[in-house]
Amino acid sequence: MATIKQFEDLLIWKDARSLVQLVYAYCNNINDKSFTNQMQRAAISIMNNIAEGFERSSDKEFYRFLDIAKASCGEVRSMSYLASDLHYMSSDQSRELEFKSRLLSGSIYNMMKYLK
Repeated sequence: MATIKQFEDLLIWKDARSLVQLVYAYCNNINDKSFTNQMQRAAISIMNNIAEGFERSSDKEFYRFLDIAKASCGEVRSMSYLASDLHYMSSDQSRELEFKSRLLSGSIYNMMKYLK
């Protein structure tokens, strides 16, 4: 396995970045700004916690930040259900966010297992 030297090389960070872009695209036409702000912040939290944890000085710290990122995946997934319930997003958009956040959560969990 190649040594990862920067967080930008991590697949989980790249996937989190893609999820942020998708959340922003799907929230673009939602008029409930507090809802969109919360969902966008949760998605950004995933990406930034992966980056910040990687930049920490130990695997233990990285693990802690990955745990936070994983929790934020759950928040994005939960809000995607609400977006569908409130008809803020189409069912297809909501399902895509649910799927991608669940997949990313699993990938983060695998990285956490690797660090332990």
